[in-house]
Amino acid sequence: MTDDQTNHSQTAAFIWSVADLLRGDFKQSQYGRVILPFTLLRRLECVLEPTKAQVLSAAQEHQAKPDAVREKLLLRAAGQQFFNASPLSLATLSDSQTADDLMSYVQSFSQDAREIFEHFHFEDFVQQLSANNLLYQVVQRFASIDLSPATISNFGMGIIFEELIRKFAESSNETAGEHFTPRDIVHLTTSLVLTGQEGRLTPNSIVTIYDPTAGTGGFLSEGDEYIQQISESVTVSLHGQELNPESYAICKADMLIKGQEVSNIKLGNTLSDDQLATNKFDLMLSNPPFGVEWKKVQKQVTDEHKHRGFDGRFGPGLPRVSDGSLLFLMHLVSKMRDAREGGSRIGIILNGSPLFTGGAGSGESEIRRYLLQNDMVEAIVALPTDMFYNTGISTYVWVLSNNKPAERRGKVQLIDATDRATKMRKSLGSKRQFVSESDQDEIVRMYGDFQETKKSKIFPIEAFGYRRITVERPLQLNFQTSEERIARIADEKAILKMDQEDQGNIHAACRAMNAKTVYRNRKQFQKALKASLTDHQVYLGAPQLKSLLNALSERDPEADICTDSKGNPEADTGLRDYENVPLSESVYDYFVREVKPHVPDAWIDESKRDEKDGEVGIVGFEIPFNRHFYEFTPPRPLEEIDADLKQCTDRIKQMIEELSA
Repeated sequence: MTDDQTNHSQTAAFIWSVADLLRGDFKQSQYGRVILPFTLLRRLECVLEPTKAQVLSAAQEHQAKPDAVREKLLLRAAGQQFFNASPLSLATLSDSQTADDLMSYVQSFSQDAREIFEHFHFEDFVQQLSANNLLYQVVQRFASIDLSPATISNFGMGIIFEELIRKFAESSNETAGEHFTPRDIVHLTTSLVLTGQEGRLTPNSIVTIYDPTAGTGGFLSEGDEYIQQISESVTVSLHGQELNPESYAICKADMLIKGQEVSNIKLGNTLSDDQLATNKFDLMLSNPPFGVEWKKVQKQVTDEHKHRGFDGRFGPGLPRVSDGSLLFLMHLVSKMRDAREGGSRIGIILNGSPLFTGGAGSGESEIRRYLLQNDMVEAIVALPTDMFYNTGISTYVWVLSNNKPAERRGKVQLIDATDRATKMRKSLGSKRQFVSESDQDEIVRMYGDFQETKKSKIFPIEAFGYRRITVERPLQLNFQTSEERIARIADEKAILKMDQEDQGNIHAACRAMNAKTVYRNRKQFQKALKASLTDHQVYLGAPQLKSLLNALSERDPEADICTDSKGNPEADTGLRDYENVPLSESVYDYFVREVKPHVPDAWIDESKRDEKDGEVGIVGFEIPFNRHFYEFTPPRPLEEIDADLKQCTDRIKQMIEELSA
């Protein structure tokens, strides 16, 4: 942790200490709902401080003008995207009518800033504080905190807000990880997406950045800051959508302070209500929630998939309802600019399941197939574990592009960065490790070099594809009318539905046959059985006959193969198997080499064909990341293990002797 981060953490801890005043009168889960808006209010106040006199003077001068005109003039006087036309400040609120003064002060902000406080239900909490005689004390505490831009940069303020949200989440048993991503991971992902993009950042160009799960705006801020460091003459336009009202309010406040167009930040569920539906973006960055089900939006998403197909966002397929992360990935892909206009780049953080969950033909596999066959996946980086505040699971950064450089076309780079971690001095929730700047630089260098090494592997797209063929083996049965098998007739539903007399006649017909004779040919047995049934006036339909044969049969590798009416061998569903054949190989060559030597009587079911290409076998795609980096460690020699065990047992013996002495 750098000195700056330590200072920001100390500031956040001091702000959070306001919770000591709230204890007893407020529930723990409400602390953040008081502290976050007051912190925002103090930050906005500090940002406006240098031009406050000019704004008050302009407010006096232009008070008779129409609201729209007056607002523009006051924004100009403030030199910001927002203003406050009240002569009050937190430090000057009266102790006798604090609530009225405070709400009057907040109402004097320009509309965008005013709305931020509505998302926190600020007035309700102000009244509650006032009723408990705490409001003036809280106001005084915040008035004493220096949150001016000269002391704390916008980036630093982002870290402070994230620290406060984490404390808020801990106190109310929420998951902070739903609100923001650790800054080391944000920085790494942004660096990967922007590596080699200098050509895009020409003077006076406009670059659009989008995050569909914006949280408090960490990815947007980082992308902006990264580009400004490379070229100050590039205009960066930030866009995002966020589901959580409080995170949205903080993100919106951050954009206001940065001078961004706040109308580009939307509140709502991106999957069911995309409020930037017609927009395309240059760069997209996202950390969607891991493994979160999408049942609440299932109808809207499924309808879009069915009715709009590839004209909508979810054309390739839908993942299982228990994990929506691939929906966010497809949402981002739908917002890529045409490659002829320069295309787009995506950096998205996902857990392990999008790499391999779902077999051939499943929604997940079809989504991977679409991304890989359209050559959009550029690189996947495996991160160390214990990187996030609310989970210690394995995570991966996917870098996607629809305009790959020539040397990367048709290829995917996998980078194993699982050992690039530094232990934290103090854990933050589940986050026990961070990726240091030197490790980030090394990961980005491996990506930029695009070379085969122990930790960087390059594969053709086909390497991740396979065809799942259905391998059938013949059905071989023997038949017998023994008492044991006749007893099994009672388990057959088709026969149980018949009346009692017919059931009795079936049993009698079976008992009339020689119980010791074992038939190894189905047709011969069927002929003998039908004759006995006819003698007992029993005439069965096809379903009942099938059930009866099922009860009286057992598998027998010595029996004749059962055939259909055309004389073709019938498949034994119990012996059915599946083989995944690499996409680069003929299914027949594979079958002859890998299957036939072990089961000579097997065959491929050629009716099972892929819907898209019509070939035998259903196409699947998976990225078995760990398999490609697995290193076999041979076990220790037996002598060494024996010596260890002997040493251990000798020590136990000695301890027992000492006890009994």
